[in-house]
Amino acid sequence: MRASLIQIAVDPEESVDSRRQRAAALVREQSEADLVVLPELWPTGAFAYDLFTAEAEPLDGPTHEVMAKAAADARVWLHAGSIVERGPAAEGSEGALFNTSLVFSPAGELACVYRKIHRFGFDKGEAVMMAAGTELVTVPLPGSPGATLGLATCYDLRFPELFRGLVDAGADILVIAAGWPERRRAHWTLLAQARAVENQSYVLAVGSAGTHAGVQQAGHSIVVDPWGEVLAEAGPDEQILTVDLDLTKPAATREQFPALKDRMLGLPSPRR
Repeated sequence: MRASLIQIAVDPEESVDSRRQRAAALVREQSEADLVVLPELWPTGAFAYDLFTAEAEPLDGPTHEVMAKAAADARVWLHAGSIVERGPAAEGSEGALFNTSLVFSPAGELACVYRKIHRFGFDKGEAVMMAAGTELVTVPLPGSPGATLGLATCYDLRFPELFRGLVDAGADILVIAAGWPERRRAHWTLLAQARAVENQSYVLAVGSAGTHAGVQQAGHSIVVDPWGEVLAEAGPDEQILTVDLDLTKPAATREQFPALKDRMLGLPSPRR
């Protein structure tokens, strides 16, 4: 399977709509790929909290429309990164905001959504502005051998139990869309490799470039194989990283070194 990671730059001088159109053009250029992935909150910028409310959109909003068409034009599976989603309105109030990833099929159909579970910011920003997702999400891709994507977003990378859950649900490719800051780039690389090794899965970790509300982005999108080997890594600027993945490798790694079978903690309790 050929995967293309689009490490798009977020420039505050570029309008959100212009960036949508530019991202769609970059997706269309990846027609030789099978899977294309964009970063977290690239329409607004992951740290541009002051834009979240104004730029929030429903699931079927403008980003959905533009990305669905791009996926269909390129005939690719498209993880369109994440958007600030405005959920359905509750009685007497506006709907909650979510950090929501959209995945489209090669026909341009919305295959699934993932609402970010772990919100970053502690007592400010995303942590207080957005509601938390509650569901682990996997996406089976057809083919022989097939693959199953497990979805995560940025800060989720720090919580290994989420990835164990994805592996238990059948994931063998872990996709992390992020807006990771440059000042913690060492953690980004370390954690991406750790999640690959401990879950014996591919990791496709896609960051953004540029500056979000004064926060320099790390870039350095990375592809790691199930043994922890870095197959490709981007630099700090806007870049497209394309890698061919051997889809037999996760199963072969788990068979050759069956560590996952030796798990003792975090498993369902036996029936009595």
